[in-house]
Amino acid sequence: MPNTGIPLATATAHRKNHNDDLVCFSHLRWNFVFQRPQHLMTRFARERRVFFFEEPIFDSSKPTLELTETQGVVIAVPHLPERLDRLAIRLSLRQLLSDLVSSNHVGRAIFWYYTPMALEFSRELPNAGIVFDCMDELSAFAGAPPALLTLEQELLARATIVFTGGQSLFEAKRAKHSHVHVFPSSVDVAHFARARKRHNEPDDQAGIPHPRLGFFGVVDERMDLDLVAGVARQRPDWHQIIIGPCVKIDPMTLPQGPNIHYLGMKQYDDLPRYLSGWDVATLPFARNDSTRFISPTKTPEYLAAGKPVISTSIQDVVRPYGEMNLISVADTPEEFVRAAEEFLTRSYEQTDWLARVDKFLANMSWDKTWRQMSNLINQAVEMKRHSRAGLMQGATAGQRATATGA
Repeated sequence: MPNTGIPLATATAHRKNHNDDLVCFSHLRWNFVFQRPQHLMTRFARERRVFFFEEPIFDSSKPTLELTETQGVVIAVPHLPERLDRLAIRLSLRQLLSDLVSSNHVGRAIFWYYTPMALEFSRELPNAGIVFDCMDELSAFAGAPPALLTLEQELLARATIVFTGGQSLFEAKRAKHSHVHVFPSSVDVAHFARARKRHNEPDDQAGIPHPRLGFFGVVDERMDLDLVAGVARQRPDWHQIIIGPCVKIDPMTLPQGPNIHYLGMKQYDDLPRYLSGWDVATLPFARNDSTRFISPTKTPEYLAAGKPVISTSIQDVVRPYGEMNLISVADTPEEFVRAAEEFLTRSYEQTDWLARVDKFLANMSWDKTWRQMSNLINQAVEMKRHSRAGLMQGATAGQRATATGA
């Protein structure tokens, strides 16, 4: 395991294009599901140095920082000893972060937060500006730390600019900060459009009979397990394929049966091969506190793949996808079965549905989202610099006036 402070060639290079460096604090690991943080940070790395600081792993005899690089992003993973109390964890992370910043000559960087919890060890370091990209209502998730809401209030007070991952979150946060911008889930259309052509089936999916109803994503408290089980019971001749890691829930509680297939976690690059073999793509989300504000990235990804989609009535899926008749909405096993039967008996490639999908997705690229975010950040940081310079000049003028007795 590399020690903290060991520089990487890219990490120690001069700032790219004279842009501020960016340090991202994430509750999601880089090598987990490839989603919003990875899409955005790899694009930001085109124009500036990006450091992705993860939550700690408690497996080391002393605090160390593991540094790796992928797609131009430096991934920093803290490794800490077990059984540290909260204060010791905070102090260790602060030191590791300080060492990373100093050894790589970061100076004042843009601090980008996905988790307010990172304020506990980063608030004292100087920064060029603070971005809060609120992609989920983390306080509603199972196992949320008690301090999360208090730290989110502090982060909103400190933030230079705030982004939200969906319209529902925007409406919940817009009154809490003067510069809140909504950026719903975007999509790499070209990547998922590969699923519109037939591919050689992955080995673990090739033997599964049709019709196939598929899902990819994290399997956790947000999934409606009763719905999955109910559909399996009602149509034993249909096969449900579930791709993704199981977290925060006991795998033994997952519905089982000969027509439910858990294929585990797959690489982002491999998803189109799996999607190409599905007949219907599904979003079987529960309706509870943890899904109240979600805006699933997989909705436009399924559509870019050319697959008909059935979702439960998640607000940011119903609006706009359901309202535009781009997907079907169903909350019970009976409704899910009826919607799937309609999809399975119609050839959607021969209707105007796919043309309407493509028109809608045309303005939803991650490249466009990144460019808009980058412009807003640059403007906000520049305004902050001018404001800071004005305050310093005012203080200097005041000092001169005091010295001369004016």
